[in-house]
Amino acid sequence: MEDIPVDREIIGLFKEQGITELYPPQAEALPLALNGKNVVLSVPTASGKSLVAYITILDAALKGKKSMYIVPLRALASEKWEDLQPFKKLGIKVGISTGDLDSKGGHLARNDIIICTSEKADSLLRHGAGWLNELEIIVADEIHLINDFSRGPTLEMVLSRLRMMNPEIQIIALSATIRNAEEIAEWLDAELIQSEWRPVPLKEGVLYKNKIYFTDESVKEIEGSKASNLVTDVVSEKGQALVFVNSRRSAQMFAENLKEEVSHFITEEERKELRKAKKSALSGEEKNIISKKLAECVENGVAFHHAGLSNNQRKVVETYFKKGILKCIVATPTLAAGVNTPARRVIMKDIWRYSQAEGYMVPLPVMEVKQAMGRAGRPGYDTVGEAVLIAKNDVERERLINNYLMAEVEPIYSKLGSEPALRTHILALIATDFAVTWDEIEEFLEKTFYAHQMGVLQENKIENILEFLEEGGFVTRRRERWDATLFGRKTSSLYIDPLSALKMREALEGGEGDEFSYLHAICATPDMRCVYVSKKDGWIEEKMGAKKFLIEPPPSFSPDYEWFLAELKTAFLLEDWINEVSEDEIIKKYQVGPGDIHNKVETAEWLLHAMQELARIFNFDAVPMLTKLIMRMRYGCKEELLNLVQLRGIGRIRARALYNAGLKSVNDLRKASIERIAGIKHIGKGIAKSIKEQI
Repeated sequence: MEDIPVDREIIGLFKEQGITELYPPQAEALPLALNGKNVVLSVPTASGKSLVAYITILDAALKGKKSMYIVPLRALASEKWEDLQPFKKLGIKVGISTGDLDSKGGHLARNDIIICTSEKADSLLRHGAGWLNELEIIVADEIHLINDFSRGPTLEMVLSRLRMMNPEIQIIALSATIRNAEEIAEWLDAELIQSEWRPVPLKEGVLYKNKIYFTDESVKEIEGSKASNLVTDVVSEKGQALVFVNSRRSAQMFAENLKEEVSHFITEEERKELRKAKKSALSGEEKNIISKKLAECVENGVAFHHAGLSNNQRKVVETYFKKGILKCIVATPTLAAGVNTPARRVIMKDIWRYSQAEGYMVPLPVMEVKQAMGRAGRPGYDTVGEAVLIAKNDVERERLINNYLMAEVEPIYSKLGSEPALRTHILALIATDFAVTWDEIEEFLEKTFYAHQMGVLQENKIENILEFLEEGGFVTRRRERWDATLFGRKTSSLYIDPLSALKMREALEGGEGDEFSYLHAICATPDMRCVYVSKKDGWIEEKMGAKKFLIEPPPSFSPDYEWFLAELKTAFLLEDWINEVSEDEIIKKYQVGPGDIHNKVETAEWLLHAMQELARIFNFDAVPMLTKLIMRMRYGCKEELLNLVQLRGIGRIRARALYNAGLKSVNDLRKASIERIAGIKHIGKGIAKSIKEQI
């Protein structure tokens, strides 16, 4: 670290964190990055990719240069933000922005480093945030996710636009090992640093009967032939395990089955810490069946981790695992793509997953399996990491070795050619006056990774999109150019799919709506990922008869009818939420987790806001009802509680308790004594004092 030509104070702060030497790939990449070169760093998980980016942007910040660090997930944004906090003492300002996609982000301008998701970066471009022109360095984390249907096109468009706005901008792209990394490097005019080097050597193997057969031809004997034996074996040697399974249900069940076995290996000191973790997992006003199950597992040194958990629950699990107190996490592959949680042994319990698109089980891609396996080996704690697949017979053992352990990962491909991605991003180009003629649109699209890989987009594809945007009233054609209408500009700045905007317009122009009809309208948009309908959901059709619709339901024999039932189920879930149905009841009735509820609620709030804005154009009378719905969605309560829930520390449970005790307004609370408020269920003295201070 001493030889790096950057400010000594930066090096000193990294040394305080125990970072004193560079890994070989870092030593190769850093001089290029500090020299202003574009760099693609494609190395295994846990090989210290982020450090190269951190040192480069911190050094730039001290020289007055502004950087943006783009990540795919909010959890990763928080992790990066926390990593950079120690450097604030050098006067470096670090900002983070992951939400509110309908804002110019003016407050971010005063920061030297801005951490955001690719969606937020795209939204800032659409709002014409002037400070984006000041950016000199872009870090694109997990750039291999360009291969992802949902996130890839946005990241690709953001990088293409920023490079076109400033051809001199420096790009540092970080990636897991990918087969065609040189294609990404060519597209970005970047130097490629590719390496298989890892700080902790990785042994990959297959468990068959009671032996792990490693690819280096060594064999390890354990007691038993199941995934649980692999866990207890490593925990008994004071190591940690990460188990990947293919469904949330499996994650919960396997964690619950493991807790007794793992509990034997917990020390008294660790047990004290686990009791704190249990308390944290149960924090918040509303306890539910999932948080109770998780807390029970955590107390015994095991946890499950999936997208159905709340942000707080996931954070508790990750924090205590990193501390070494939790011995095993059983997770769905979301964890492998997310935050940094290495373990001594990674166990892939399932390599098949149900595909909704196909309607049957499909094998996991090699890349996903390798990503998960790459989590094996904790630098500074383990001398070796082990990644193990499980075979039922000899034939399967050979197949797993050949198809996964010895196989190359799949190449990545641009997903920008899909119609939903193109209609959204071409409208954004026109609405921001970035590209408004055929030649400008074509010239821009030629700069994308899609064009670099596949050649220029077919003309008829672009024509069809422009035709769709014209017919939908988003753009008008004037001789050689397209101009965005008020509707088109609004749709683009609200960051919704043009198809969502058309659905909302249809609903707004469909007459007078009630609460449910507006909830159904937002659930009928492609921007709402609806809840899956199962055989247990016969009640949906029974309940729909009494409901009013602003978007005409399809006939029951239509192929779209299954989608319609999913929209209805999601709308009923949201209706229950704003009517104060408990999380527990929603979890049981809709077969979801608390994380799903909050994801749906957050999306619904955003879509209701978008609909409210479009109502100003198409049906102003709907604005008051949509405004109230937005607030009720945010707090999950009936209208009568809206004044109370806006007090800090008062959620829907406490607000309802206050209301039922006769304290129905801020004025009532002003008159009441602290003792009276504190005596109400769910309140207590601390909250009562806080209420009094606020009012």
